[in-house]
Amino acid sequence: MRWTIKPKPESEKVDALQKALQVEPIVASLLLQRGIETYEAAKTFFRPCLKDLHDPFLMKDMDLAVSRIETALETDESIMVYGDYDVDGTTSVALMSSYLKTRTDLVATYIPDRYDEGYGVSFKGIDFADDNGISLIIALDCGIKAIDKVAYANEKGIDFIICDHHRPGAELPKAIAILDPKRDDCNYPYKELCGCGVGFKLIQALASKQGQSVADLTEYLDLVATAIGADIVPITGENRALAYMGLEVINTNPRPGIQAIISEVKKEYLTITDVVFIVAPRINAAGRMKHGNYAVTLLTETNPDLAQTYAEEIELFNSDRKETDKRITLEALEQIETNKEKEGFTSVVYHESWHKGVIGIVASRLIETYYRPTLVFTKSGDRLAASARSISGFDVYNALEACAEHIEQFGGHKYAAGLTLKSENYEAFKQAFEDVVSQTIDKSLLTPEIKIDAQIELRDVNPKFYRILKQFAPFGPGNMSPIFMTDNLQDTGFGKCVGEDKSHLRITVTAPREQSKGHKNKLVCIGFGLGDKIDLVTDKKTFQAVYSIDENHWNNQVSLQLKLRDIK
Repeated sequence: MRWTIKPKPESEKVDALQKALQVEPIVASLLLQRGIETYEAAKTFFRPCLKDLHDPFLMKDMDLAVSRIETALETDESIMVYGDYDVDGTTSVALMSSYLKTRTDLVATYIPDRYDEGYGVSFKGIDFADDNGISLIIALDCGIKAIDKVAYANEKGIDFIICDHHRPGAELPKAIAILDPKRDDCNYPYKELCGCGVGFKLIQALASKQGQSVADLTEYLDLVATAIGADIVPITGENRALAYMGLEVINTNPRPGIQAIISEVKKEYLTITDVVFIVAPRINAAGRMKHGNYAVTLLTETNPDLAQTYAEEIELFNSDRKETDKRITLEALEQIETNKEKEGFTSVVYHESWHKGVIGIVASRLIETYYRPTLVFTKSGDRLAASARSISGFDVYNALEACAEHIEQFGGHKYAAGLTLKSENYEAFKQAFEDVVSQTIDKSLLTPEIKIDAQIELRDVNPKFYRILKQFAPFGPGNMSPIFMTDNLQDTGFGKCVGEDKSHLRITVTAPREQSKGHKNKLVCIGFGLGDKIDLVTDKKTFQAVYSIDENHWNNQVSLQLKLRDIK
């Protein structure tokens, strides 16, 4: 691991913010690293609320979208809510359809089949709308590049409203309204909303025309927070307020579908991390293993008993998904080892029988082992389809673009993408991808990096400091959980490897230098996957550690512990 300590903020700014907030210098420094420089900015950061949300009508085309939907509601038109099959898409469809059903019964939902129709707006979905007398489609988390599909709908007399958050191409579809803060001509103050967030802004605008405020829409925020966490968008600005308030709903009054998913979780308070690792994979499993409709059905169900039944069904999909991705990961690792391709700059693997729904997860797991840009291919009809994942700092989308002559189609962003190609082009593409990456990647990126917020002493880790750190949550891109480094540490002599396969490290650390000055701090540390570092801490050797601060709950006792990221 590469350890990189973030630059210290200017001391004058630290002093000024420390005095304004009456906090320790380390807290002021952490805030400044997050772009928070004033008392007012800190107040907004620590106390997010609904009044922090922007006027939805600041978004380009919002007035056109609201006007068209109001017309549809007044004239009893049938409306179809269309969304992608992942968490952002299915939560968006659940949100929009639930809201519209408070205004009309003429609402249908549509999620494309991952295997039959693929990502985004499909001709099949438009034909479904046409066959069922639907004259307005609201597309969420997709549609910004669906130029030919929207033109096809227009020929059939079906209007489109697009709510997307992906970057538009040079040409926009001929839709009635396109809500996308990433449009070059959109002056909306916050650009990083997820698809469900854009959908929420639309229902906020619709509700305002009915004399309702955003406070009347809090019941939808559990969906928005789930999408924000799952889609890995920055948890800054408006997303921070939406995630913060959404977590309150998840922890106090979640919809029956989400309650059914979390009912077995024995935790006092669910964090955004819990949402990402407990709620999101189960919602995703429906679209991966069966069909995204199952997720929408669960998320829109109002009867708790039925919701529990649907959640149990989705739990089976998730168990199936876990077994499948574990098996394929082992097969992919074996393929890399057998083919002796470990020395290259990329991992590209293929088997015709691998399940298309989990190849993206498998690509991420391969990066955990080999840490380099990775593609996992499977057969899809008469083509090969792949999921691409990248490492921090390397743009895999650009690399694919440089190999475009071998690819039929591709899309995505810097760290995750998808593509299809003809099977006869596979070997040529594989070589081209390796060549492009080897020629363009900064070789230092091939060693994982830990970004350290600050170097602190062991005595700085105390309950008061941790109480303040907890208020930095919810954590995520743009506001990651603070990482610290401390040197001259020693294990008390009882360090050991733990876990079924002894792959984790558990030690209790002290700081001899501090103890000599009367500071008796002693903290338990857990290092997941760091069991092979046990020799670095035995026999009273001194070492440095990089860690985050956490709480350990055991036998009704709560104590601080360090979650080790690496030791040297």
